[in-house]
Amino acid sequence: QVQLVESGGGLVQAGGSLRLSCAASGRTFSRYTMGWFRQAPGKEREFVAAIRWGDGSTYYADSVKGRFTISRDNAKNTVYLQMNSLKPEDTAVYYCAATPRLYYTDTYYYRWDLYDDWGQGTQVTVSS
Repeated sequence: QVQLVESGGGLVQAGGSLRLSCAASGRTFSRYTMGWFRQAPGKEREFVAAIRWGDGSTYYADSVKGRFTISRDNAKNTVYLQMNSLKPEDTAVYYCAATPRLYYTDTYYYRWDLYDDWGQGTQVTVSS
């Protein structure tokens, strides 16, 4: 397992930007898929974006495509979520997650139940 710590959340006006960080323990995560999920109060957990650590392939939910960008810094063992053009409906607790179980497939990256390790979450609030 890996330890994950999110940071970078906060309050921003609609149309603004935030960058979330997910610091992971360990030296190598080449076989891991890293994902961002979010959950608003009273709502189900929702897939946001994912990245395959080894080759950098990325996947996005339709609701954030074109606005959010997921990336990773191998030297820092850190995954980022750059969020631009934020909307009030983006308000949620954002969680970083990791799994080695998607190494052999490019599908199911949106399944929260397939991720093994989770961070504590960071609050993102977008005001209108």
